[in-house]
Amino acid sequence: MRDPQTAARLMSREELTSQAAAVLSRLRGKSPRVHCITNSVAQNFTANALLALGAMPSMTLSGEEIGAFVARSDALLVNLGTFDRERREATSIAVDAASQNGLPWVLDPVFIDRAEQRAVYARDLILLEPKAIRLNAGEFAALSGQRHADAAPARETVEAYARARRLVVGLSGATDLISDGERTAAIANGHPLMARVTAMGCAASAIVAGCLAVEQDTLAATARATAICVLPTPGGPSRAMLDRASRNSRLARSLIRRGSQRGPLRCLARRRRGASMRSCTTSLSARRSWKTSSRRRPTPRLSSSCV
Repeated sequence: MRDPQTAARLMSREELTSQAAAVLSRLRGKSPRVHCITNSVAQNFTANALLALGAMPSMTLSGEEIGAFVARSDALLVNLGTFDRERREATSIAVDAASQNGLPWVLDPVFIDRAEQRAVYARDLILLEPKAIRLNAGEFAALSGQRHADAAPARETVEAYARARRLVVGLSGATDLISDGERTAAIANGHPLMARVTAMGCAASAIVAGCLAVEQDTLAATARATAICVLPTPGGPSRAMLDRASRNSRLARSLIRRGSQRGPLRCLARRRRGASMRSCTTSLSARRSWKTSSRRRPTPRLSSSCV
């Protein structure tokens, strides 16, 4: 038996990458069904992320049918974002169904550091033995009872928690830390723009569930799912999402600059200052005429400094 005071072994890069392609191949070959109880903001994004990897998502919350959906799934995600009464009732049924059918399930305790009632419920869910949890430093502090919620927990603290609960902890941050208490992986392939894309973390938790459906080693599945999500390879889904975020950021700033001179944004500002609706309508009409004019100004080139 391993001495619980001994630090977990840090996995090598070779171990992390040796079978990543195999997991992706199994995802696309088996097309596992992943049922997701997730927040309303993340549903569409999460479904598309799973579909892109070859999995088949389902997201019903109906108490009359969610048990049957989970029973026919290969994995379950429980995400506590926008956690209303309907989702709480659905979670109870879904976790029971997963336990009865021996299905792996993942807990994403979103924002439990913001509401104590949510944190208490998350702690209760931990007792139902999820295979993995994925969370940030603040959420980990609320779940484990740590005092310093803003500081990233020490690696040894994460390992001890994972070992005591017999689950895998996926701690997100500048360097993601994944541990089962015996082995630990550190993945530092993130990108600052990931924080600018809504629901990337929620989708990452769903991808962990998808990988668990085709990989019995929970640590390996969680580490490979994390690598899939954060590695911005050219042409890959993460790279495409980050490129889109960059383009949207540049476009928004350009529109704000141009709108300050003319168009709907100027009209809105004038309305707030008490201008009449007629003057606003005139301004909008002038804007439309300017757009269709042969003297239309060329679109300004945007440099990388706009990011």
